[in-house]
Amino acid sequence: MMQLPDQDTPPAIHLLGVPLQDGTHEKGCLMGPDALRTAGIIETLEQLGFECLDHGNLAPQKITPAGKPAGNALEFDTIAGWTRTLAEKAYHLARTGFPLFMGGDHSLSMGSVAGVARHAAEQQKDLFVLWLDAHTDFNTPLTSISGNMHGMSVAAFCGLPELSAVYEQPLAHPVAPSQVHMMGIRSIDQKERDLLRQHQVKINDMRVLDEMGVIRPLMELIDEVKSRDAMLHVSLDVDFLDPEIAPAVGTTVPGGATLREAHLIMELLHESGCVTSLDLVELNPFLDHRGKTAELLTDLTASLFGRKIFDRPTRRPGPRHRRF
Repeated sequence: MMQLPDQDTPPAIHLLGVPLQDGTHEKGCLMGPDALRTAGIIETLEQLGFECLDHGNLAPQKITPAGKPAGNALEFDTIAGWTRTLAEKAYHLARTGFPLFMGGDHSLSMGSVAGVARHAAEQQKDLFVLWLDAHTDFNTPLTSISGNMHGMSVAAFCGLPELSAVYEQPLAHPVAPSQVHMMGIRSIDQKERDLLRQHQVKINDMRVLDEMGVIRPLMELIDEVKSRDAMLHVSLDVDFLDPEIAPAVGTTVPGGATLREAHLIMELLHESGCVTSLDLVELNPFLDHRGKTAELLTDLTASLFGRKIFDRPTRRPGPRHRRF
């Protein structure tokens, strides 16, 4: 569990870059991990008193072709290679500290969540997933319109059989769909909607957040995690945020979370002490404005690890006029 740095045994934070962009149509996510490093994510966490271990960037293993499943799944074998490599690495990192996965597109969660779920099972604990995203990513090759596999991540780590071949063996410890809580959703395919209802995934879309705010649905999740002494993985997609404040994403959907909503979520998660692992995904520096989105993700991560409002550095404003 995440602890304050003034306690006796704060966890080491294991940072792992996952330069994966094959799950999306937009190229550039492979630069995400290094953009977060450049934005100072490691130094920021160290200033909060945490030991940070940077494991560099992951390279996928080459696999025997898994055989493309029926339907529409682009780069299936490539994603399978990444997933199998990351699932094993995530498992080992989770055993010794707090894994922080820096992406990379959201298909990386097929591996990160599978790995930490294996660790949770060994601890005889349930794993919950908080999915902060504009999209539910619960498609399968049989329902996907685009075939982009970053839209199939949740379906994969929940153990839907259409995606079982992405893993070396069928998942021994899939996440129960009812233990996936989604916030900020505002784009769902029709067939995907049917699957979500069938599997009882818990969804708080932007309408819910507009009507009641972020506190009530988030506290319902936190209370459930605590009541079951479970572990909590947070997966934060850039497009959870409104594109006005976070432009560096290839799947922009207007009307996302505001700066204060996002920070409040992270502050409440920190206070809960429940979070045990984190994804930061879909950061595409090629689409960013002077590192704006990478800095925002760094700030949100700092809030998750306990930085208070009055501790945040003041950003220097950019020049008002450009001279030629």
